[in-house]
Formats: sequence, C-alpha cells, structure tokens
Amino acid sequence: MSDAIAGYDAAEEFLDRQSTIKRVQAVLHTYPWLSPAVVLAITLVIFRIASSKFATPTDLGVIAQQTAVVGTVAVGQTLIILTGGIDLSCGAIMVFSSMVMAKTAFDQGVPGPVALAIGLVVGCLAGAFNGFLITRVKLPPFIVTLGSLGIFTSLTLLYATGRTVRNTELARQLKWLGKPIDLGGFRITTGVIVMLALYAVSAYILRYTAWGTHVYAVGDDPDAARLAGIQNSRVIVSVYVAAGFIFAIAGWVLIGRVNAASPNSGIDTNLDSITAVVIGGTSLFGGRGRVIGSLIGALIVTSVDHGLSVAGLDQSYKQLAIGGLIIVAVTADQWIRRARA
Repeated sequence: MSDAIAGYDAAEEFLDRQSTIKRVQAVLHTYPWLSPAVVLAITLVIFRIASSKFATPTDLGVIAQQTAVVGTVAVGQTLIILTGGIDLSCGAIMVFSSMVMAKTAFDQGVPGPVALAIGLVVGCLAGAFNGFLITRVKLPPFIVTLGSLGIFTSLTLLYATGRTVRNTELARQLKWLGKPIDLGGFRITTGVIVMLALYAVSAYILRYTAWGTHVYAVGDDPDAARLAGIQNSRVIVSVYVAAGFIFAIAGWVLIGRVNAASPNSGIDTNLDSITAVVIGGTSLFGGRGRVIGSLIGALIVTSVDHGLSVAGLDQSYKQLAIGGLIIVAVTADQWIRRARA
C-alpha cells in the first residue's frame, strides 16, 4: 500500500510540474513580449553595474534617440513577419526615400512638405513592388527582398550621385523630427514621439480592426484564411505597402537623427530591425506577436550597442550577445508553437 501511495505522489508531482510548464507556455503564447521585457530589464541592470554612467536620465534619453530609427523600421518589419514574410530591403527603402525627400527639395526646389510627400509615396511604391513580386509572380519573400535590397541600394547611389545633402541644404520640414524635447534631465526628439505614435496606431489597428485580424490569419494559416474568405494576396500586398510607408517615415526620422541625408547611412538597419522583431517575440513563422515586443527588441539592440560603448568594451561583443539572443528567441518560439500544437 505504501508503495502505491508513493507512486501516486510521484505521479501527482510530475503532473503538477507538467501543468506548470503548460501554464508558462500559455502565458508566453498570449503575451509574447514578456520574455523580451525581462531580457531588457536584465540588460539595463548588467550595464548599469558595469558603468555608473549607463541608464541615467540623460543616458536613457540618448538610448531613446538611438532607438528611433531602428524602432520605426521594426514596426513595418513586424507587419511583414506577422504574415510569414520578411523584408531584407527595409533599410534600403528607408535610405532611398530619405534621399528622394532631401534631393527633390534641394536640387529641384520643391517645397519641403511636397518633397516629404513624394518620399512617402516612393516608400509605398517600393513596398508595392515587393508585394507584387511575392503575390503575383509567386516568388519567396526572402528572394524578392534580397533582390530589391540591391535594386534600391543602387538606385539610391545613382540618384544621390554619391553626395550627402547636409544640414544647411535640408528643407526645414525635413529636419523637424530632429527637434529636441527636454523633459527634465530626459531629452528626446520629435522623432521618438513619432515612433511611439506609430507603435500605438499599429497596435490598435492590429488588435481592433478587420485588417489586423486578416494579417494574423494569413500568417497563422494561409489555407484556413483563404477558406474563410480572406483574399490573402490583397492582404500581403497591403502589408508591404504599409511597411514601405513606414520605412519612408523612418527615412524622415533618420534625416532628423543625423541632420543630413546620406546614401551611406543606415547600413545595419536591415538586420537590426529583423533582430528587434525576432527578439521581441514575433514568430518568424507568422501569425503570432505584438508590436510592443518589437519596441522592446529595438531597445535591447540599442541598449547592448550603447552599453558596450559606455562601458568601454569591444563592439564585437554586440554581435555575440545579439546572435545568442536571436537563437534563444527562435528556440523559445519553437517551444511555444509545439506546446500550442
């Protein structure tokens, strides 16, 4: 009898342990931004211990400003990855749009607001180009955007003729997102405010509109979405167009950030934005994730980069840390997906 009771207790303990794991998996599936939030907190604590200059109010303002560009691009990248796609050309679209804004205003004498609008249209057209090739020509998103990365990079160099449009040559409206805002010892720019506004709007659209529901449905199960009456191709094209628009806004943020429009800026934005989205808990397989997670992921990427600089450490450690975080994030995503199945 005692052996039977002992066996029962062991089985009960094992079942309790299993149920706890299932509960953790369920929570992480519902709130995919929780794990990156913990990682961000740990990152801030570690670098704060390494350097007393890190994470002061002034320093946090610098981190926020440095996050503005990657964080903005990550909004558009999140929309695309939610559909099960990916965009390797996001940084190239951003830089191309910024050069179009700057040069049409400076070389052609177009008013600043009109030049800005032209740059935003260029971003939308670039996104539509990617979306058309993916949905109509039936090419994989990875191949399409890898090719368009080269196309938009070349167009930027040809259009800019290798020349940077500097601060004094920029239209006043194009520099507006670099305007500083002092909040005590915490200093940000209007570009940071625009980035946060994009996150708020995107979060609302994804959660409370039919279009947002369709984005998740297409990424989660394209066949089921099609059987439910959703036009997958239209959704995917609209996502790439919306992302192109957001990448163009990121180009505007970039101009304000560096106070210039250069064809050589934003070199690492492509990979940094994908890293931010993946670390932020959005599944590379589509259908699961929140834009707030991408913001946290962008803050992690920026904090690691900035923290290494403040602590006087080799920047090679950034690639080590980010690479490890990507592997952990994808492994966690696989674990959560298996639990769901």
